[in-house]
Amino acid sequence: MTEDWAAVAKAIDMRVRELGWRQRELAERSHVSQATVRELQHHVVERRRSARTLEALSTTLGWHPRHLLAVLQNRTPPHPGEPIDDSHELASRLDALEQRLAEITDRLDDVQTSLATVVEHIQPKR
Repeated sequence: MTEDWAAVAKAIDMRVRELGWRQRELAERSHVSQATVRELQHHVVERRRSARTLEALSTTLGWHPRHLLAVLQNRTPPHPGEPIDDSHELASRLDALEQRLAEITDRLDDVQTSLATVVEHIQPKR
């Protein structure tokens, strides 16, 4: 999925101007650092931001909590009163957790095998 951080910057900038706010005010109201607000609003640094950051900014700007995420993903933003549908996101997060757990299990199996080999070599021969 293509991410459009420039569109996020434009949306934030337009809304902040519309509200007559400064970056500091948006940062304080949203509890997002002013540096992060600056980077997003001016599209200075393009890096992945947490969904919570985008949600905090969206809500503070009077939008639906998923507004900026929709803008980022080139989708039509939901209206402020629309319910949040987390079912797809929840399933995706569970899949990621299952995959990570399988990776951890594999690594633990490798560690256990290595430990068994070490123990075998250091135990006195009978």
